[in-house]
Amino acid sequence: MKAIAAFAGLPADHPQSLQDITLPTPQACGQDLLVRVHAVSVNPVDTKIRRGLPVVPQDTPRVLGWDAAGVVEAVGEQVTLFRPGDRVWYAGALQRDGSNSEYQLVDERLVGRMPASLDFAAAAALPLTAITAWELLFDRLGLRQGGHHGERLLIVGAAGGVGSILIQLARTLTGLQVIATASRPESQGWVRELGAQQVINHREPLSAGLDALWVPAVDYVISLNQTDRHFEEIVKVLKPQGKLALIDDPELIDVRLLKRKSLSLHWELMFTRALFATDDMIAQHRLLQEVADMVDAGRLRSTVSVPLGSINAANLRRAHALLEGNAVIGKVVLAGFDHWTS
Repeated sequence: MKAIAAFAGLPADHPQSLQDITLPTPQACGQDLLVRVHAVSVNPVDTKIRRGLPVVPQDTPRVLGWDAAGVVEAVGEQVTLFRPGDRVWYAGALQRDGSNSEYQLVDERLVGRMPASLDFAAAAALPLTAITAWELLFDRLGLRQGGHHGERLLIVGAAGGVGSILIQLARTLTGLQVIATASRPESQGWVRELGAQQVINHREPLSAGLDALWVPAVDYVISLNQTDRHFEEIVKVLKPQGKLALIDDPELIDVRLLKRKSLSLHWELMFTRALFATDDMIAQHRLLQEVADMVDAGRLRSTVSVPLGSINAANLRRAHALLEGNAVIGKVVLAGFDHWTS
């Protein structure tokens, strides 16, 4: 099968940072699905793992990619949720080969039915970010669907992939007032289009931006990038007994600053359930099913913004470089393996 792999921690623009290769097609067994991948999207986790590989090239290829939409080709003997021919979407497991390959094995408990109203490219933009956003709201912050009217959520760095679906889920499933941060006119317009009721510029102090809106404090903050840069301001704008959730890997932050207000800190990694094979791993299947229903009902929209063509090493190198430039709005998507040979 065709695949794209990394062998060393090279810069994204290096011609050997990601390479077109051929691998044996895997076989499904147990609770695994064998999925023929039709489209993928690229996330910061892809760039982090590529950069973290040894500088000296390794013999074993590392196939990246943790967002895919495709069709079930075969199923393991313990599979009960899907059958060959089903259209599916998923993010998968960090410890296994990723979706940058023509075929991929993925545990059925991490897979959902793909929205019938989306094509493969539009669908591939959502799984990882939708799972992350859902778990941030309902598993980490412990929010209640249909609740929290009169309370405020501040999303720091809201124009990226997670922020783009997080805004929609918060507006659709809770009564929260959503305040987003974005720094450029185009990213500010994007988050407003997705449902943010108010927008402030995170290149200025968060407290000053909220003061300009006559917002004295917020109940919740979700920080999606540069948390270390904004940490003191986040503490300043949170109400006493408020909650902070984050997904990035900040430089050292002084958590002692949380004590005076009795603030709580929550870290989200959507791969945790798969990494530890938790008893509730099937929760990701269920939430992807629910998100698909919401998309098909017109309550959520895809966040694809940058289609980069077919799935090959050259286009994936472009995608990695774009993400590392920290200026991507929404999601970068690639679709189809038809235009290259290994």
